[in-house]
Amino acid sequence: MWVFDKIKSWFASPEETRLAMVSTMGNGLYSWHGDLYKSDIIRACLRPFYKAVGKLVPKQVRENDKGMQINPDAYVRILLEEPNPYMTGQMLQERLAIQFKLNNNAFAFILRDAGGYAREIYPINACSVQAKYDKQGVLFLEFAMKNGSFMTFYYSDVIHLRQDYGDNDVFGSSNADMLRPLMEIINTTDQGVVSSIKNSAVIRWLLKFKTPLSDADQKKKVKDFAEAFLNQSENVTGVAGVDTKAEAVQVHPDDKIPNAAQMDRAMTRVYNIFGTNEAIIQSKYNEDQWNAYYESEIEPFATQLSRELTRKIFSRRERAHGNSIVFEASSLQYASMNTKLNLVQMVDRGGMTPNEWRRVLNLGPIENGDIPIRRLDTAQVTDAVPRKEVTMNADND
Repeated sequence: MWVFDKIKSWFASPEETRLAMVSTMGNGLYSWHGDLYKSDIIRACLRPFYKAVGKLVPKQVRENDKGMQINPDAYVRILLEEPNPYMTGQMLQERLAIQFKLNNNAFAFILRDAGGYAREIYPINACSVQAKYDKQGVLFLEFAMKNGSFMTFYYSDVIHLRQDYGDNDVFGSSNADMLRPLMEIINTTDQGVVSSIKNSAVIRWLLKFKTPLSDADQKKKVKDFAEAFLNQSENVTGVAGVDTKAEAVQVHPDDKIPNAAQMDRAMTRVYNIFGTNEAIIQSKYNEDQWNAYYESEIEPFATQLSRELTRKIFSRRERAHGNSIVFEASSLQYASMNTKLNLVQMVDRGGMTPNEWRRVLNLGPIENGDIPIRRLDTAQVTDAVPRKEVTMNADND
């Protein structure tokens, strides 16, 4: 069967995979990672994004003439909650979000059963990716893994998320060319700060001897001076004295951080690349700032992930019957307590159920709280309002 043939191809040698299955078209992507992910600045830019993405709640929705159903298929619900034996759905979403921000591309492989139904999803963390086509024009992706092995999958079995999708036919453009000079500036500035701190901490006083002394005598004089005058417990008067054979000169270090302005400009440019700012990174944002960040960064990613999962998990026939994957962001929306309390008006009008409102307030569900309620003065209009017939007078014609 084709499933077993595909599994056997994973364990084939790189030469066999390249020659037997596909022909190279010269379309590739090379991820840039390693030292980049180890940077505290990059890690700080990524953390708010992937933590927010991890809080998105995926659901299967089936909407047709019979109405709307939430999570009608048990296998899809389990797949979204536990995509593989090694991680939960939250971990998978965070993993894809990290790769998405680092490389502007993120990949995950869908393992299907004999009937073609998705059973497991695995994130792919590869060193490089090559887009290839067979003689029939079917697209494959060949991944070079970190252990030196190669894996080739049908593109229809790969969840592929991308941004800055402009230059390449398959992949999004990498951030490497933009980040490399900025990271070099930041690294050089950091080294200058460390060097300045080291230099300022080494020498505080300089003894100038007016007569020639041996190295041993110089070291002894310096040690005696330090013990007699620089030791706070010994010298309580704060007064130091030396004889005419030596002159004590205090060294005043420069405590200023070198290139501080350049450092700030470089960090701002890094923030701009990742679509974030200092308020988001340090959790100092207000309601408007968070809503702007959500709408500009998180919501587009959630929309893309939703549509990619929908078209890769479900067949055309299943999508035609109204099946889709959506992400609920109620637990992600940031609002002040005043805004949350004002949402009670939505509960009174049936726009939210009591449990949905309690979830916004971080409260547990209550019995019968999933049933919409409505105030009596906001009842639905069921009877049509009769029209008044107006008789026009001939004088008014």
